[in-house]
Amino acid sequence: MTVLLISGTSTDVGKTIVTAAVAAAAQATGRTVAVCKPAQTGIAPGEPGDLADITRLTGVTRTLELARYPEPLAPDTAARRANMPLLDMNDTLAAIESLADADLVLVEGAGGLLVRMGEFTLLDLAQKLAAPVLVVAAAGLGTLNHSELTTRTLTAAGVDCAGLVIGSWPTDPDLASRCNRDDLPRVTGAPLRGAIPAGVGHWSRERFTATAASWFEADWCP
Repeated sequence: MTVLLISGTSTDVGKTIVTAAVAAAAQATGRTVAVCKPAQTGIAPGEPGDLADITRLTGVTRTLELARYPEPLAPDTAARRANMPLLDMNDTLAAIESLADADLVLVEGAGGLLVRMGEFTLLDLAQKLAAPVLVVAAAGLGTLNHSELTTRTLTAAGVDCAGLVIGSWPTDPDLASRCNRDDLPRVTGAPLRGAIPAGVGHWSRERFTATAASWFEADWCP
């Protein structure tokens, strides 16, 4: 089993679509994929969440959500406000291990690297798993600072950065976005693995899975 954790430089940068794209690209090579979303917030019981979007886009059915909280807040804050238990590190590790029969297990975080998913952060989880983190970044202004802060934190913690992916590349990128695409690897020291075109989350499964691999470096394999 290979484990890859996926974190964002902030919220709403496209983590779920990147997770789906990585899953689709891996499946295209014949590997089996499972996806874990430890904590989901802002979703009521019974409503489709991020894992439903990944299944819709990729056909991956081996998915696991450990906790969901109704308010769209950091998971630990949402849990406390709802008087619900916080996620436990050992339970989360055991849940990920239960997916070990898959060739690739993707673990999607909540928000940024240091957002508390329960009694721990995604960084803590990466350290426990000795697994790399793929960083999803925005395209526009502010992304250089956010991305360098994230990659420096990974380096300081001794966690491998699997690279950066721009989570939503605009159809008509402005000057800042075009410059950032060149500058992100330079300022972070991490390779830019790809860029996901804006809007692909609305594509059909057939179109998404047929195209996903082309959004990443040809020689990159998680």
